[in-house]
Amino acid sequence: MFWVLLLLPAWAVAGLACTRLCLAAVRAAAVEKRGTAPVRAHDLTLYEAAFLSGGPVRVADLTMVSMARQRRLLLAHTGWATVVDPHGRDDIEQCVIGAIGPEGQSRIAPARAAAAAADAVRHLGDRLVSAGLAVPDGARASVAAGIRQVRLASVAVAALGVTALLLPVPSEMPRTLMALWFALPLTLTLSCLAIARVEVQPYTRWASPAGQRLLAALDRRTDGPAGDDRSFLASVAVRGIRAVAGPELRAAFAHRDAYGERPV
Repeated sequence: MFWVLLLLPAWAVAGLACTRLCLAAVRAAAVEKRGTAPVRAHDLTLYEAAFLSGGPVRVADLTMVSMARQRRLLLAHTGWATVVDPHGRDDIEQCVIGAIGPEGQSRIAPARAAAAAADAVRHLGDRLVSAGLAVPDGARASVAAGIRQVRLASVAVAALGVTALLLPVPSEMPRTLMALWFALPLTLTLSCLAIARVEVQPYTRWASPAGQRLLAALDRRTDGPAGDDRSFLASVAVRGIRAVAGPELRAAFAHRDAYGERPV
């Protein structure tokens, strides 16, 4: 009956993980419904669209690309950013310039990370949360952690089941029956993950369901002329750098933050 000692922790792990995910999803849904006012339809700004699509880092990416397109910031394919115009036109641009540093030159990776963590970007996120368009950080993190725990529980239950089947058992205990007992908690975790993919997935994103609807409307309007700055930047905000930018710009953002010489 040693296999029972493996079955009990399998049920415990599965039950605790699924319960945690369910509670996190309920709390996330409750937070969304506690909005201070009904969400009103309005046109998202590019910064808002970037935050709802990819969070603070996407806002920093959009700002750098916008400044580079206006030739107020140089983005080298080697991964360096150089400030041409030190006067930011809004608080987000000022954060990017400040993140690059007083020398006016920095590697892109640490600069975008510092800009993404700036107060102006955090305040932008707070406004979107208050408007019911963004998912609060705590709710998104707890749901994502719950999903990871259920995945780990699935692996643990499967491992415990295989271990039990490999152990010698009394002749009166069919292995198929033993496998069925372990299949029950495994089915529980897999079913929970399947339901989470449909019901809980919206709360693991930056945008709430209301914000996602506004993003979808904006995405349908990003197919403007190739030279249209607004359309180009909207595509960067919604789809990210790799979806729309040229190879040199993609290389600038994808370049590893390794030590190297400053660009000439």
